[in-house]
Amino acid sequence: MTKVRFNNRDYLVNPGESVLDALLRQGAKLDYSCRAGGCHGCLMQVVKGVPSQHSQTGLDDAARAQGYFLPCICIPEDDMEIAKPGQVLSKIQTNVVEHQMLNPEVLRLRLRRPEGYEYYPGQFLNLYNPEGIGRAYSIASLREEPFLELHVRHVPNGKVSGWANTRLKSGDPVTISGPSGECFYVPGHPDQPMLMIGTGTGLAPLYGILRDALAQGHRGEIHIYHGSSVIEGLYMIEEMRALEERVPNLFYHPCVGQESVPKGIFAGRENQKALADHGNLAGWRVYLCGHEEMVTVTKKSSFLAGASLDDIYSDPFVPAAA
Repeated sequence: MTKVRFNNRDYLVNPGESVLDALLRQGAKLDYSCRAGGCHGCLMQVVKGVPSQHSQTGLDDAARAQGYFLPCICIPEDDMEIAKPGQVLSKIQTNVVEHQMLNPEVLRLRLRRPEGYEYYPGQFLNLYNPEGIGRAYSIASLREEPFLELHVRHVPNGKVSGWANTRLKSGDPVTISGPSGECFYVPGHPDQPMLMIGTGTGLAPLYGILRDALAQGHRGEIHIYHGSSVIEGLYMIEEMRALEERVPNLFYHPCVGQESVPKGIFAGRENQKALADHGNLAGWRVYLCGHEEMVTVTKKSSFLAGASLDDIYSDPFVPAAA
């Protein structure tokens, strides 16, 4: 007989019994519908343990990598700890280890990585100001690094970005959430070409995903298009060019929506340049991060250009409500 821990309570699972049936039998309150793996209404996430391969049927690569599974068709072989999606986003205390401006309005904020903090580069976390107001920021660091790197653009009157840019300093304590999001590198297709398009601080998740792919031996061509409406909005240009020099399968394309731009910068929208350069995206993996409208439009355009929906990963940046 196996045991499943959920909401700080242990539930015994009889041989041949599904996780969902066991929890319902013992009084747990859960959402469910078809009880056959078709509707995904009972979707759960593993905190400890391994879900059965069958219980992840129909889920995409990103969901499987994060431990999502369907308890209605999961017959556990070993003990597990599970949670509802989003329940893992508990608040965690850490502190600032580096506070560096990358351009006049973008802050590179590095936080001490808490012990046991597991994530995928490209996911996001919530950063909370002293009043408890949180905003989501993508993670640009690698799992091997001892810090969590965020790129925080100073938004006018921003309750979190203003505090982070003007009041935070190295050594200060901060509160963050656990990681979330499905925009990250999934190994298994090392020769697949990758197209990455980002605006503004959409470079942060792309930078993390890019380096994670390279660390895992990705061999296919990687084209990254980073755009801004003005030249002052770009950042890490020299760092990206130096990385391009070292990596033969990496191609970096900085773009600015102005007519007059310095040498080496493309004049125009990053998504238009990318799709003009790569008209047929059949077999490509596509990552889209940044301005919500750009992500929405380019996701559709990428699909029409031949990319499979399963190979399009996106992280639209939605402004906080006033």
